[in-house]
This record gives sequence, structure tokens and C-alpha cells, in this order.
Amino acid sequence: MNYFHYIENELWCEEVPVERIVEAVGTPLYLYSYQTITRHFQVFDAAFAGVPHLICFSAKANSNIAILKTVVAAGGGVDIVSGGELFRALRAGADPKKIVYAGVGKTEQEITSALDAGILMFNIESSQELQVINSVAGRLGTRAPISLRINPDVDPLTHPHISTGLKQNKFGINIEKSRDEYRRAKELDHIDIVGVDCHIGSQITELGPFIDALTRLKDLIARLREDGIEVRYLDLGGGLGISYNEETPPHPDEYARAIIERAKDLDCTFIFEPGRVIVGNAGVLVSRVLYVKTNADKNFVIVDAGMNDLIRPSLYGSYHGIVPVREKGKGILTADVVGPICESGDFLAKAREITEVGRGDLIAVKSAGAYGFSMSSNYNSRPRAAEVLVRKDRFEIIRERETYDDLVRGERITDFVEGLK
Repeated sequence: MNYFHYIENELWCEEVPVERIVEAVGTPLYLYSYQTITRHFQVFDAAFAGVPHLICFSAKANSNIAILKTVVAAGGGVDIVSGGELFRALRAGADPKKIVYAGVGKTEQEITSALDAGILMFNIESSQELQVINSVAGRLGTRAPISLRINPDVDPLTHPHISTGLKQNKFGINIEKSRDEYRRAKELDHIDIVGVDCHIGSQITELGPFIDALTRLKDLIARLREDGIEVRYLDLGGGLGISYNEETPPHPDEYARAIIERAKDLDCTFIFEPGRVIVGNAGVLVSRVLYVKTNADKNFVIVDAGMNDLIRPSLYGSYHGIVPVREKGKGILTADVVGPICESGDFLAKAREITEVGRGDLIAVKSAGAYGFSMSSNYNSRPRAAEVLVRKDRFEIIRERETYDDLVRGERITDFVEGLK
């Protein structure tokens, strides 16, 4: 459920007409519903009420500090994969003891910052990373709390680019070698083993892959305890999908029942890292139609949002529903909805049946709250879109639209270039 709805043929976000927000802020525009985010978080959290657990929102899905603050205020922690996300999480008021740090390429500087902050744990992705974290913790005179990210070789049945739990993926430590790696970690002077971690992919719409991974992790945990290694946390990652088009992913309650039934005897605190399922359908990208044209019997709707604003369709062939902000009772048009970027891959939809639109009309690209703005760029020297959060009858800009000056901030013309003619 989300709080985008039509009133008298006009799209509203909660209690505010979208058109009113556009009049104040312009387009392109990322628009988020506060009530949708909090409701989705509460539903996911409540699904695991029967077991000790911690919900760490995946910052990579949407790292705006107002969004992070919304989740933190609801009781959540944060799953991070970079020093920048750590900075954002702390700026949003996250409890460091509710921050988990994954990612295959942690630098020594990032590791130092996380140890200084006192995060809950690092999810270790390689043998060399484990050694580096031990070394950094030693220099700081502390101990680093860690889990190993286990690669269980489970097919998540999702797009190859967002699959992370197969042998050919770069993530994690092969489950067959993980017991030996834990034994080595136990011997390190500045490492505290606190858990086991696993994340098999994103936009997963079936329970089977989650259950397969959990079954393998249970066996590993039993063997680790035989080795005298305490496992207090089991981090099962994120990945639960949402409905973009015709998908029917499990409800969080169904997902929770399946997990709890199979893992209730593990005597662990469960950690989950949902991102898309919390914010995906809580946001839309609002764009204005610039032109409509026909080439060789093919229709194009050219809008002011491009692949730099929302790259998922170009990158993954992803589907995002497209609806008019104001329904005018027009017919149906089959068209490519494309942006202004000078790339043939710049599209939001291909051969899509949409409500007929004309120059100046507004459209809303649905399910854009996750991996929308966070993956946006300045390609073609385009300023990134504004972000707005709506709560009931109020809306506020939570990220100003970039200006041309923002595009060149930090750049300079060097002395040896200045004198050239």
C-alpha cells in the first residue's frame, strides 16, 4: 500500500496535489510519501515481533538524510556500504550500535571511521579484508566486531546484475571455506566474532532462495558452535522484492513466518536489511513532457527526466509504471518514453501503452523511491533533481535542485591551462 492516489482525476501524494508541489519546486522531481515509508517499515518490523531482531534500512536504496531519519525515528538501524553512508547515517541520528557495514572494498580510512563511531559490526567480505580490519583495530587499541558474509551459492532468481549470492559473484566468502576462515578469525588479537551474515540479491520475489540460504547458514552456525565460536547475530540481509508491474512478491508477514519457523531455535538476534521494500513504492519521479513526435510510425514522448535521473530502465531493463499527474480522459498511446540525454539507451519505457499526453503535461514514474535518486548522476552536465518529502498536508524540499554552479564546484582551471589561447 502507498499514499499516492487520485482525487477527481488529479494525482495526490498523501494530502497534497502533486501539481501544487511541481508549481513550487519544478521538474524533474523525486517525491516521497512519509506515511508510506513509516507504514512499510512498521509492517516489516512487526512481522518479526516474535523474535529478537533489528531492522537495518539499506542506505544504498535511498540515502537522503531525511529518509534515513524517518526510518531511524521509527526504530530502525542502517545498513551501510561506504564511509559516505556512515557519515549520512550518523548525520541522520542513527545509533552506531544499530549500524552494520558491508561492501567488498572498505578502505582503511573507512574502517577507522566505523571503529571510531562504534558500529555494531563489519560484515567481512574477504580474507585480506579481515586481516586489514584486525590491523586497523590494533593500531587504534580496540577490537573490531565482525561477522563473515557468507556466499551460499544460492540462485536468487532475479536479474543477474543484482544477484549477489552465487559463486561467480564478487560478494562474500565461499560457504565451503567459511568455517576455516572463522577459525582463523578466532585467533586474531583484535577481532570479536559476533555473527554470520548473508545477502543473496535484490528484488527477490520468491521465498525459495531465502529458505535455501537459511538452511545452509543453520548448518554452518551449528558447526561454528562446535568450534567454540559464539554467534549472537544472524544477518539475513535484504532483497525482498516489490511489485513494479505484475510481480507478486511475498508479503513481509509471509516472509517472516517462513524465516521464524525454520530459525526460531537458533538463539540469535536476527538482522534484516530491507531497502527497496521500504522505500520503493514510497516515491515517484515527476517529469514534464517536452515534446511528442513520430518517427517512421514509432511514437516518442520526450520528457525532462532522463537516464541520469533514473537509470534502472536503461541499466536493467526495469519496468516502472507511468501515469499522468492529471487524467484528461484522452486515449491510449503506444510510445517510447525517453529523456533528453544523448544516448539511445536513454529511456524510461519502451513500446509502452500510456495515457495520451501532450507538451507541458506532467507524468509520474512510479516505484522510484529505491535506487532512483541514489543512482542518479550529472551525465550531460545535467543538475540532479530536487527531492521532496510529503507528510499529510505538508511538503518540504529535502534536497535542493542542483544548480549549474554545483556542477563545477571543486573544479578549477589550472595555471598552465589559463594561459592557453
